[in-house]
Amino acid sequence: MRNVPFERPGRFWRGNLHTHSNLSDGALPPDQVARVYQQAGYDFVAITDHFRSEYGFALTDTRELRTSEFTTILGAELHAPRTEFSSEWHILAVGLPLGFLPTGPNETGPELARRARDAGAFIGMAHPAASLLTLADAESLDAADAVEVYNVLAAREDRGDSWHLCDLLLGQGRRLSAYAADDAHFQLQDPPGCLAWVHVRAESLDPAALLAALKAGQYYSSTGPEIHAIRLHGGGLTVRCSPASKVVVTGCVPGSRVREGDALIECTLPLDMFDRSTYVRVTVVDAAGGRAWSNPIWL
Repeated sequence: MRNVPFERPGRFWRGNLHTHSNLSDGALPPDQVARVYQQAGYDFVAITDHFRSEYGFALTDTRELRTSEFTTILGAELHAPRTEFSSEWHILAVGLPLGFLPTGPNETGPELARRARDAGAFIGMAHPAASLLTLADAESLDAADAVEVYNVLAAREDRGDSWHLCDLLLGQGRRLSAYAADDAHFQLQDPPGCLAWVHVRAESLDPAALLAALKAGQYYSSTGPEIHAIRLHGGGLTVRCSPASKVVVTGCVPGSRVREGDALIECTLPLDMFDRSTYVRVTVVDAAGGRAWSNPIWL
């Protein structure tokens, strides 16, 4: 299966998958968090408060915030001991059911992630660079659907980008997707929200439809640019996008194909150097430095 959502039925819905409210360590109540995203033109948000004992292992219920034009997906950031360099895991679970049981006293991070996946959730490795997640850690999280490849809050400490870890896992054959997120807490010292998001291709704004599309990898991520189409043909790949200064194609071999220009909106790049690669991915960079990333496209 190639995760190329651009010609699939439906449309793109813009959303944020990683956000916190004052029901854990965020500053704003859930209704205000949702309002921030809705007023910024988002179609949905997942408020993923920390699922810890000090917060009562509560799953933030945002169902009453749903309207015909804006929706929410229930979720949480799950924790269990431990990774090589951190006292606890940070595991994003979007699509959890209400009543998801607390972390068990002897439950490991990989076990917790499997239980969340079995309960129906989309599982992400949250801010791996900021958590100093090792390759061995990531390999053990076998329930993961995706890697959080860009985290706005982590970028404040210069650890926002986790594509290196994602590419290593993809090169080993892991069928993962890749998402960007705010991790917004709305504390005074934090970056504002609405700086990184996903565009999810689905036929409706129904939370179940969005969740199914996320699990299938039918989305792309951005901090600014839009990707309108990616098409593979013969030995090349054609990208259509909002005005860009650079389009890059990479895979699981060193090196890249790059096209640079002034306000590029379409370009074709050869794929000959990726004969030994199992996938390629596309990065679009705009003049302001914003980036958009496709999911891995399996060859």
